[in-house]
Amino acid sequence: MATKTASVSEKLYNCEVKRRRVRASGTGYEPFWKVKSLVDAIVDGDTEFRCKDCHGAVKLHKRNMATGPEAHVAHKLRSDSEYCTSGAWFLGATDGRASRLSGTPVA
Repeated sequence: MATKTASVSEKLYNCEVKRRRVRASGTGYEPFWKVKSLVDAIVDGDTEFRCKDCHGAVKLHKRNMATGPEAHVAHKLRSDSEYCTSGAWFLGATDGRASRLSGTPVA
């Protein structure tokens, strides 16, 4: 007998985006991650995103219709969502699990 799992909707409105800044030595640039709201990141033209809590890969969901959901991100991997403090699977868990960083973080 097969059991169905409930569809879990995950909507994160803040994420980290990859930015560049001038090195302290003044020669060249260095990458760093900055927490931003997704709406601001889209307006600014950012292209690299990751979860602000577990540093895992996320999918970008832009707002397509005026009556549709706001722009948001969701974890690409369920395993990230299961152990991320912002993950829908983590929030719905009842086994007392502890949060952790992603097993495959975005660098």
